[in-house]
Amino acid sequence: MSIVYAILGTGRQGTAAAYDMARFGEAERVYMADTDPKQAAAAAERVNRLIGRPVAEAATLDAGDPEAVARWLKEHDVQVFVSGVPYFLNLGLTQAAIQAGASMVDFGGNSEVVFAQMDLHSQAAGAGLTVIPDCGLSPGMSTTLALYAMEQLDEAQDVYIWDCGLPQHPEPPWNYRLTFSIEGLTNEYYGDCVYIRHGREARVPALEELEIVRFPEPIGELEAFTTAGGVTSAARTFAGRLRTLQNKTMRYPGHFAQLKVIQQLGLLELDPIEVDGCQIRPRQVLHTLWEPQIRAEAETRDLAIIRVLAKGSKGGRPAEAQVDLIFYFDERTGFTAMEQGTGWHAAIMAEAIAAGEVASGVIPVEEAMTGGSFVERARQRGFEAQVTLRDAGRD
Repeated sequence: MSIVYAILGTGRQGTAAAYDMARFGEAERVYMADTDPKQAAAAAERVNRLIGRPVAEAATLDAGDPEAVARWLKEHDVQVFVSGVPYFLNLGLTQAAIQAGASMVDFGGNSEVVFAQMDLHSQAAGAGLTVIPDCGLSPGMSTTLALYAMEQLDEAQDVYIWDCGLPQHPEPPWNYRLTFSIEGLTNEYYGDCVYIRHGREARVPALEELEIVRFPEPIGELEAFTTAGGVTSAARTFAGRLRTLQNKTMRYPGHFAQLKVIQQLGLLELDPIEVDGCQIRPRQVLHTLWEPQIRAEAETRDLAIIRVLAKGSKGGRPAEAQVDLIFYFDERTGFTAMEQGTGWHAAIMAEAIAAGEVASGVIPVEEAMTGGSFVERARQRGFEAQVTLRDAGRD
């Protein structure tokens, strides 16, 4: 079997996905498409160098033009593509995928966009293609590992997820480094989180419910708080089946207070305000000022953490299953932890589509693959999830 894949948006995470598909996905060709031809060429060259064969090919394409994307996908016989562009383009790309008959996965992260994509399920199924939104680190791998934790129990009732991507060596004043799109970052800090509370889908404001989560040294204590977009479709899938489902983002101590100041100043808002006669979006001001201060540099070494705690029963007794996955910057390939977690999860889903293992339609990430199947594939990539099963009953 030989598959023609494409990456739309050849930034950090998209390049990591391309590498994985070239290595594990029986790729005949991986097109690296971007509006910036130099970036596309550099990404293709990097993949080819790491793989040791000319499998990646650069292309110039505007992902913001769905009609042009559909034509390009058809012309190049693309079977599965990864959307590595900002979340607000994913609905248009889903429509382009349906028009072209090409399957798609994306990095998601925005609940309303994902729900709009899910509304296109019958159209995608009718066209015989598969779309899996919300792949990546979180949403994505965190949801799939939540499935894995639930699979360790006979019945799960409450599922809690914590995740993060952080610099290994934090530096003030922010103690944070950005290794993906700043649009994706600020999207997480704004609006409502879609969770399950008391068995029902619930909306919870972002940047609330601060708690401390502890890890072995040298990581130590981390802050955790509500963020949007982490369990979007899963909240609908498991409403009525789980009593609780939620995820929180973790940061080094002190960062939450900084985020609350940003929020309270209104710098996350999208509606324009007038400044000296000019209409300005507050969030764009934040992006312009903040990104240069937090953008990861080439020498930045990061780590990623996903922790899941599932509470329920096993063997007729109350039980808890905890899954911990911690991974680091890869010195061999140069991929950051965030690139690995985001790009490789999306690639695994794309490869499963190519292998005919996922049904047609717009398939929620929690229904695309079992947790056990993902963990087995992740192990091939050096990810080792640690599982702790505890009896939670009283003697």
